[in-house]
Amino acid sequence: MPNTLKSVTRRTLLQGVGATGLVAASGLALPSYARAVNAPQFTHGVQSGDVDASSGMIWTRVDRPSRIQMEISTVESFKGAVRLAPMDALPESDFTMKRLIENLPSDQDIFYRFVAADLQDINVVSEPIVGRFRTGPSSRRSVRFVWSGDTAGQGFGIDEKGMYTYGTMARYQPDFFIHSGDTIYADGPLKDSVDLSDGAKWINKVVTDEKRKVAETLAEYRGQWKYNMMDEHVRALSAVCPTFFQWDDHEVVNNWSSSKNLMNDDRYTEKSVFLLSARAARAFHEMTPIRYTPAEPGRVYRKIAYGPMLDVFFIDLRSYRGPNGESKEAVIDDRSRIIGAEQVAWLKRELANSRATWKVLACDMPLGVMVWDNFKELKGAEAVANGDNGKASGRELEIADLLRYIKNAGITNTVWLTADVHYTAAHYYNPDKAQFQDFAPFWEFVSGPLHAGSFGPNDMDMTFGPEVKFVSAPTKEQGQNLPPSAGLQFFGLVDIDGATEQLTVRLMNRDDQELWKITLDPARAA
Repeated sequence: MPNTLKSVTRRTLLQGVGATGLVAASGLALPSYARAVNAPQFTHGVQSGDVDASSGMIWTRVDRPSRIQMEISTVESFKGAVRLAPMDALPESDFTMKRLIENLPSDQDIFYRFVAADLQDINVVSEPIVGRFRTGPSSRRSVRFVWSGDTAGQGFGIDEKGMYTYGTMARYQPDFFIHSGDTIYADGPLKDSVDLSDGAKWINKVVTDEKRKVAETLAEYRGQWKYNMMDEHVRALSAVCPTFFQWDDHEVVNNWSSSKNLMNDDRYTEKSVFLLSARAARAFHEMTPIRYTPAEPGRVYRKIAYGPMLDVFFIDLRSYRGPNGESKEAVIDDRSRIIGAEQVAWLKRELANSRATWKVLACDMPLGVMVWDNFKELKGAEAVANGDNGKASGRELEIADLLRYIKNAGITNTVWLTADVHYTAAHYYNPDKAQFQDFAPFWEFVSGPLHAGSFGPNDMDMTFGPEVKFVSAPTKEQGQNLPPSAGLQFFGLVDIDGATEQLTVRLMNRDDQELWKITLDPARAA
């Protein structure tokens, strides 16, 4: 492909080009275009994800069995485009289609275009749809990305303003977006309106049948994802920015683990959390551009290398955990695990092998924030911390082992990013203030929600010595579960400078106000 660049706007991407012009000028071997009302339709835009310096995933969905023609180019005009082998979108995958594009030039805008041909009548083809992403650099250039979590929770769906935080993030033209989990709220049905504590009403302008109840069937889990993609801000960001997805609990059911008991929850006719999680996992992988791992097809944890200055390690604290409980075990075993033996071994190995300046650990839950399994009675550990402020025990044991390894292996410049707790904060983990002290100090930054109720701030557990350097959350006077319209919706903005390799973190709100900022200098090899 020619190594040329041309600017692109979100509007031109979403509009694409006329299908007649596509057939005439692109070189695609398509049948004659039928401008018919019954032509296939792209229903939920496009997505890209898991992009590195030479490859990336692309995704789309249509409304019927279709053969998807694809082409890619380094220029918006698609001059000299490379045509890819077509793929079929069928009911078995809910008419979704995704593929890995390989052998791409580094540090390059990549434009991709889909056209759908109806498998019932191959001569009927759709209008095209277009997206773009930028591959990671092979040399040092500045990198910018955003992260947050928690979308469409607590009954707050698409209102008149929409999921506005996505639009705010898009203004920064990030290289990629990390969605840190709670990507959907499969356990959070929507109503037409929500009564707010101040007497006002939140109006959900869009409510689908699948969102009016908890998700139980595969179709209902898929519907949770399709709902989010009905929002214009979500689709616009996805068209121009790769999303790196991870998951947490609300993709299945609140606080799920092997001990989750739904017998007394009348909302569920399906009581098996194992069956629900299996259906949820299939929907997660169908509806996102996450990479496929042949060794473990449903795997969420992975590493994405985004140039010489950045490796991102996605940690999955949900899939391999033991049952939620008090988390006071004295040894690491199947009950006390939260990362899992195989994932821990992978993470240690990949961290040790990383030559990137910065190692970002994208974790779906914070390390020192108290997240109770039973918030009403303040009992049981849902996250890592168990609330005793003592030596490492229960799920803290795996984290202690990992932190000790990072220190002893001489692994530097680690930064933890997370969401989950529905407020934003900066935590400095200081071994001098900790009960477990065999680790090097590090930062953890929390951001969210993207579009959900605002909560917090939560108590901190001092096992690993977290110092709260900044927090923005509802006040006592405001109360809990504030709607997105209250403004306490947050994301984080990260810049890595190509010249100095400094990493700057900004904690932002959805109205594009910078709340807090820090610049970290990289540790240099002796």
